[in-house]
Amino acid sequence: MIPKVLENLKIASLNEMQHAAIKAMRKGGDLLLLSPTGSGKTLGFLLPVLNLLDEKKQGVQALILSPSRELALQIEQVFRSMGTGFKVNCCYGGHELKIERNNLEHPPVLLIGTPGRIAAHIRRGSFEPDSISMLVLDEFDKALEFGFQEDMSFIIHQLKKLNMRILTSATKALEIPSFTGISSPTELNFLSDRLPEGLKLKCVIADGKDKLAALFGLICELDNKPSLVFCNHRDAVERISDLLHDKGLTHAVFHGGLEQEDRERALIQFRNGSHRMLITTDLASRGLDIPEIEYVIHYQLPPTENAFVHRNGRTARMKAEGTSFLVLAQEEQQPAYLKEAPEQITLTKNKTIPKNSDWATLYIAAGKKDKINKIDIVGLLLQKGKLEKQELGLIEVLDHSSYAAVKRDKIDLVVQLIKGEKIKKKSVKIAVAK
Repeated sequence: MIPKVLENLKIASLNEMQHAAIKAMRKGGDLLLLSPTGSGKTLGFLLPVLNLLDEKKQGVQALILSPSRELALQIEQVFRSMGTGFKVNCCYGGHELKIERNNLEHPPVLLIGTPGRIAAHIRRGSFEPDSISMLVLDEFDKALEFGFQEDMSFIIHQLKKLNMRILTSATKALEIPSFTGISSPTELNFLSDRLPEGLKLKCVIADGKDKLAALFGLICELDNKPSLVFCNHRDAVERISDLLHDKGLTHAVFHGGLEQEDRERALIQFRNGSHRMLITTDLASRGLDIPEIEYVIHYQLPPTENAFVHRNGRTARMKAEGTSFLVLAQEEQQPAYLKEAPEQITLTKNKTIPKNSDWATLYIAAGKKDKINKIDIVGLLLQKGKLEKQELGLIEVLDHSSYAAVKRDKIDLVVQLIKGEKIKKKSVKIAVAK
């Protein structure tokens, strides 16, 4: 089945880590998979799981626990794209439990979810845990950091027939708690202490303690290339966002204090190129499906070397080149985990605000659960919206909403042209996503 899966995913071949994971799981037992962000860990555990799924068995056979909603949804999307024919469901907070319970009345073969929501379903008897023989704890260290230990312990103690466990992490210093039931797993370690080979480290020194002006000057010089700006705290994210709004520079923000819908929209607009800059906490440093980044900017320095490596792992991936910038206050010391001083750059005094992206995002209030697909949306926007193919970009269809990238200079006209039009004979709200 693997050759067909790779064809469906448009992947030419597996990498060394993925081959090793498949080989290790054929031998049986538990697996600890250590591999950096962006290395393809999701396929690294989905393929071994797929090899062991049995279409003749009833009930949930494999459970994948993820520390975040976004990562859970991403794993679900990858599995659906594999075209296996097996049913999959994803459960997470932020929407009604009742909807998920209805979906679980006909149990999927593969169940994906966040620990809190899966624990809630087990307590309510939404599915039978005794049928589960495989468990994946993805980004396990992050789940512990987020405080999911109690939920994970509860869940694992309900899984009486487990015979395979996979733990994944992008961090080496990993102590495996006893509640996992893992004592001597096969370890596959593809981590490195070094930063990506193609990564350049540079720093900007602010005048005085206020770093906002230095950050804005740097953003102007980088000319709105795909960039991540990392902060340690949500209030810093919002402070930077307020400044960029005042300057008229489009961007997205992403942190744990946002509603789920706002977080999803931010990532979609970043992926489709409507926003070229994502201001975020470390929530976006690992696991998420976001495009190759040209620049990583550390507005606030992470406290540990691990966090620094994870942030920088968003650029210079797969031997490509990228640049990481540190924004330092006048008296701020560079962190001890930096072995060499980064190159200091001087910003020019002329601050030209970068031009916004050529793309904007169209919101459609209907999705998979409404029987809407990408072909329906393409047809509507090309035929009724009078767009040319090159004026329509990435389309993403979620359960109850869809998003399409449209050329910014065309999007207002498109909204006017398709106002009142129906998709699959249904009237739906269509608007420019904010």
